[in-house]
Amino acid sequence: MISFDNTENAFKAKSDKELNRSYWLFKLIGNPGLVSFGSATAPLALSLGFKGLFKATIFKQFVGGENIEDCSKTIAALGRFHIGTILDYSVEGKENEADFDHCCTETIETIHKARTDANIPFCVFKVTGLARFALLEKVSAGHVLTNEEDKEYARVKDRVAKICAEAHKAGKPIFIDAEESWIQQAIDDLAESNMVNFNKEQAIVYNTFQLYRKDRLAYLKDTVKRGKEAGYHVGAKLVRGAYMEKERERAKEQNYPSPIQDTKEDSDKDYNAAVSFCIEHIDMMGLCAGTHNEHSSMRLVEMMAEKQISPADKRVYFSQLLGMSDHLSYNLAIAGYNVAKYVPYGPIKDVLPYLIRRARENTSVKGQTGRELSLIIKEKQRRRNLA
Repeated sequence: MISFDNTENAFKAKSDKELNRSYWLFKLIGNPGLVSFGSATAPLALSLGFKGLFKATIFKQFVGGENIEDCSKTIAALGRFHIGTILDYSVEGKENEADFDHCCTETIETIHKARTDANIPFCVFKVTGLARFALLEKVSAGHVLTNEEDKEYARVKDRVAKICAEAHKAGKPIFIDAEESWIQQAIDDLAESNMVNFNKEQAIVYNTFQLYRKDRLAYLKDTVKRGKEAGYHVGAKLVRGAYMEKERERAKEQNYPSPIQDTKEDSDKDYNAAVSFCIEHIDMMGLCAGTHNEHSSMRLVEMMAEKQISPADKRVYFSQLLGMSDHLSYNLAIAGYNVAKYVPYGPIKDVLPYLIRRARENTSVKGQTGRELSLIIKEKQRRRNLA
């Protein structure tokens, strides 16, 4: 039976020096005041020449490198323990066509890299890397577009289709990340239209379902129903969600009901129900369980055993972020389950918003940093006892 408390497995890949670096980093991240101060001053510190400090600490923990080639060491290191890499070009907040075209080209480059490397089972992109946020907001709200906006959105659809076609050609599934609820309708429509085109034989295009939203379990079921009726596979990456505070603040400011679950227990209930639903329909689905939750991970292990689904069945993957929850990733992989780590990459100044979000999430998610620290401390003690 898998034990997520097995720290020898969890930190097999880390030297004593790397383990100590992680220990001090999570100690710092566990301090909300420091995280708040660091988030506010990080852009200035980077502009003043502290790139080396960032690169040796938080960047090294959570990011694979500044470009695809830089990620090769991380890909190989994870691959040695049968953990796949999901290359994620994590550049956010761009607003012009040249940047959108560059992101499209870069994403296609990750597919080309994946095609020649068995250690990269999936690729991924955010639609906001290919389109203006305000345009996606207008489309999602159902507002009429101007002629110029129509042309602009046609280019967005073309970029998404180009990426999905390349993934289909390479036989490498592609995740479309979920984003804020007020732009998600446009993303859902783009994801589904490309599933129709490219998921006839297997799940190549995956949409992401954020189960901290009250409506996503029903939407997942509706998506699968449409897939069955139209004869295509549904790719589903299940996560709890990443924009909770922002979502609740906006709902309050604009006086509409928050789309976010009232309690964490409600999120957990819908997440686990979504996993069960996908396993029940696995004959026409691909499932990636993106979670740092031990209970949800163990439930999926048990469900696979009950349904006699082999741990190596490529229709089911577990996924965690680089630098986090290694006790899940490594113990699952060593037990023979399919596991892949999200490996973000990009120039430090462009990846900074991602890093700040990671630090804030670790601080705000109850117990996350404490759990990471307790496991690191346990492993440090185990190694001392062996010395």
